[in-house]
Amino acid sequence: MGVTIYDLAREAGVGIGTVSRCLNDHPHVSAQTRVKVLAAAKRLSYQPHAQAQRLASRRTNTISVIIPSFTNYFFVQVLQGVQDQAADSGFDLILYSVSHPEQVEQYLRRSLHRGHVDGVLFFSMKLPEAHAARFEQMHLPLVLVDAFHPSFDSIRVQNREGSLAATRHLVELGHRSIAMINAILSTQPAHDRLEGYRMGLEEAGMPFRMDRVIIGESGKNDGFNREAGRDAMRRLLETNTGVDRATAVVIASDVQAFGALEATRAARVRVPEDLAVVGFDDIELAQYAELTTMRQPMYEMGRLAMEKLIRRMKEPGAPPTLTSFLPDLIVRRSCGAVLRGLPGQTNLDTQRAVEPSLSIA
Repeated sequence: MGVTIYDLAREAGVGIGTVSRCLNDHPHVSAQTRVKVLAAAKRLSYQPHAQAQRLASRRTNTISVIIPSFTNYFFVQVLQGVQDQAADSGFDLILYSVSHPEQVEQYLRRSLHRGHVDGVLFFSMKLPEAHAARFEQMHLPLVLVDAFHPSFDSIRVQNREGSLAATRHLVELGHRSIAMINAILSTQPAHDRLEGYRMGLEEAGMPFRMDRVIIGESGKNDGFNREAGRDAMRRLLETNTGVDRATAVVIASDVQAFGALEATRAARVRVPEDLAVVGFDDIELAQYAELTTMRQPMYEMGRLAMEKLIRRMKEPGAPPTLTSFLPDLIVRRSCGAVLRGLPGQTNLDTQRAVEPSLSIA
């Protein structure tokens, strides 16, 4: 049997309560007593039990992560950043995958159960106000990722500005009729990316036409999936005829773009010769598909979210922070820039600047 705090108490000549306070760095212990107890612990080679330490400090070293889907490429890469930072900091993760809206409140209730977790990461969904009030009441650390609430630390991507930059890029390539494939508009990223697309058209003096916005609603992840992208592109191609046909399309996510490219190949529509394509995310597979896209710093967002949560545990009274990332335009073959003789351009480090950076990959 290992050395216990009772052994330490006898060795140091103090009570077990004093030993506990010394080991947990309690302020109401004299320096002389602290030195005596720690010296006894060293002589006896005392190793504290991890679970006992957690109970004594009322910490679980566990974080709840509530996320729309584990299978979405975007979230996979963000979660890798979360996991790496959590491992570096000695925290375990409880992952809750939301497949139905009613599960959001269920998982929030579990996370709010006292002593269950030390903090919560909440991804890409609207935080119910009733639960926001409970988090504030219980002082449970909460960080929102790809979402925003004024009372909590938040990390978000400027989706509207990213979609605006994608549309501007196609306008600069000479396109005067640009369509969009989007996901379900009740989700904030889809709504904001539609708004950026609309702003890009109007800025160029081109009319915004809702019939040129194809909503991919099939499958999971609110339409942010390959099947929805394939179905939306099929519907676009069925009506994309005549002199005012769309010659370019902005797609709200890379995974939708992969499905859309499948549909163009099946219809023998050449990309980019017949139809230029720009995606959003720059997931790992985008480079192999030669997809022009708006890059989000997914891994970095995950690590930063975990860092913010740990900082909030240490500084519960600090004012809430907002970190906003501006996507970078990554130019590859699918937009047709090379075919149109776009001159070489250099990388610009403008992650949080006014305009997205532009790089040729």
